Amino acid sequence: MAIPAMSLHAFRSAQRAAPLSDFGRELFEGLSRSPRSISPKFFYDVTGSQLFDRICDLPEYYPTRTETRILTECAPEIAAQIGPNAEVVEFGAGSLTKVRLLLDALHAPRRYVPIDISGQHLEAAAQRLRADYPQLAVQPVVADYTMPLVLPSRGEGLGQRVGFFPGSTLGNFSPEEALAFLQLAQRLLRGGGLLLGVDLVKDPALLHAAYNDAQGVTAAFNLNLLRRANRELGTDFDLEGFTHAAFYNAPLRRIEMHLVSRRAQSVRLDGQRFDFEEGETLHTENSYKFTVEGLRALAVKAGLRPAAVWTDPERLFSVHWLQSPAAQ
Repeated sequence: MAIPAMSLHAFRSAQRAAPLSDFGRELFEGLSRSPRSISPKFFYDVTGSQLFDRICDLPEYYPTRTETRILTECAPEIAAQIGPNAEVVEFGAGSLTKVRLLLDALHAPRRYVPIDISGQHLEAAAQRLRADYPQLAVQPVVADYTMPLVLPSRGEGLGQRVGFFPGSTLGNFSPEEALAFLQLAQRLLRGGGLLLGVDLVKDPALLHAAYNDAQGVTAAFNLNLLRRANRELGTDFDLEGFTHAAFYNAPLRRIEMHLVSRRAQSVRLDGQRFDFEEGETLHTENSYKFTVEGLRALAVKAGLRPAAVWTDPERLFSVHWLQSPAAQ
């Protein structure tokens, strides 16, 4: 049945008047400023999470396999730092893949608390983990892990509360945001510690290839942000009108990912029109690279105590054990 013209107008007005989601608010703000940008946390709807899983298996994308190698080869040393009966809290847990390496290495881990913004993807992964680790209490938390968090109460019989933050996701934060996250982790993990994986400074050619894969999966991952906006927010991004671009900004030691407008065009969000010039970009992600010494200095500034660090022979990637002192 056709909707009468007046009802349709009222319907559209009501849509515009409805409060925007967090994604909508942040995209509106990001499109309103110059240069335009949006947080990479909004990559991870179900499709985005699946695309990122594919990225991790790409031949050009060394971080995942290198970090996996470190976690596998150094598992006994890592387990010795953490101790028995641990509670593992994973920030930005995704598909709960790497944590299996950690759980297999630990002595009688008691509880696992994965935190992720993509609730549907997280619950599906948590169900698979429960089936494979029936003795482990798995308590997922759907939340933005960069914001204040409420974790399950400690209970009795638990060992150290250990944060797990692999994948060099810390590099997606600005230096100020990275410090704030480490300070948050220090407060949440008092008396325990943080197992942190970070990518290291290296040959720019290796970095360029990792973010511009031959199969175009990273490009699809980047463009899926616009597809998500069209579906969830009613925007009218023309996906053919934007292209993926990623490059290494050497002075800032970071990979930058952008969506570049192929032509002059307009996009509507919440009744507002945003004009893009040809070549104008929406900055979607930074991925900062670290030195071992620089990361350890940042940890100290956040109130953490650097302890062991493990790297691969080529020093492409590093895994750090950072202790969080107990409250005084």
